[in-house]
Amino acid sequence: MARTDRTIPPGSGGTDTIEVGDAGAVARSSPTPKRSPERRLSWWERARRDKVLLLMAIPGLGLLLAFHYLPLFGNLIAFQEYLPFVPLGRSPWVGLDNFSVIFNGDLEFLNALRNTLVITLVQVAFVFPAPIALALLLNSLLSERIKRIVQSVLYLPHFLSWVIVIAIFQQILGGSGLINNIFRSQGLETIDFLGNPDTFIALLTSQVIWKDTGWGTILFLAALTQIDPALYEAARVDGASRWRQLWHVTLPGIRGLIILLLILRLGDSLTVGFEQIVLQQGFVGRPASEVLDTYVYNNGVLAGQWGVSAAVGLVKGLVGVALVLGANKIAHVFGEAGVYQKS
Repeated sequence: MARTDRTIPPGSGGTDTIEVGDAGAVARSSPTPKRSPERRLSWWERARRDKVLLLMAIPGLGLLLAFHYLPLFGNLIAFQEYLPFVPLGRSPWVGLDNFSVIFNGDLEFLNALRNTLVITLVQVAFVFPAPIALALLLNSLLSERIKRIVQSVLYLPHFLSWVIVIAIFQQILGGSGLINNIFRSQGLETIDFLGNPDTFIALLTSQVIWKDTGWGTILFLAALTQIDPALYEAARVDGASRWRQLWHVTLPGIRGLIILLLILRLGDSLTVGFEQIVLQQGFVGRPASEVLDTYVYNNGVLAGQWGVSAAVGLVKGLVGVALVLGANKIAHVFGEAGVYQKS
């Protein structure tokens, strides 16, 4: 039987030459040289390599230190009987006395806490899902031109200040607003939309949805573009309807982002819009509109109880941190990345 030598190009399995004879095949493999492990760069070498990026980050880092980290030293006021015209460290120390409004259940504080929690629950239930639903609707539009026009219109309210937003709602829902003027022209009774304590939370929620829902769709629309179109094609081949594709392809594709934003929202859950509420507090009164942020403002800046207000603000911040850490841990238990992962 003839003997045949066949050469295989290098890199196609590690065998350079195969000799085929009567007894079968004998393979001679030349060992592939091992790559030496790359040397770990020192901190200074990495800094020199990324010096351009580090220089670009310096302005942002400076703003972060100046407006977020340095003010943390102001939390010392929570343990002092703070006097504004006395240096920070020279005010009398009172220990935990300023926290008595929390521990002893001050009625005004409890009312603010209750309003804050109710508004938070309502906004998590209605405001948080609104950008998701809107992003799914926009993503279903076939015309890119129409989609861009709709997006531009929906983004505009985000760039309006709360002063302008409240003024717009007053012109529409106020006592002399558009709707009540229509009621008067028809001989109907007017409705006090802005001054009704029973509908104040619904008013706040509708204002937030109108102002920020369009802007909140940006991240979800970006996440939707990362879903592999082949998944939709496979679902259609399997006979999945549009709803089935939404449930089994679209929502799982953006689930990580939804969980991430929900965790961050929990960390900010006790902050429900100071500027929005304080601009309308005169319409409905403090009992119906007082939240923790306005409680701090009314008792600290206006009433001069700096220590009590700082104590409430400190506890609010610590609770927010605890909620983020706890929610992130739960996300890890269910196999999600969350906000951060241990290395």
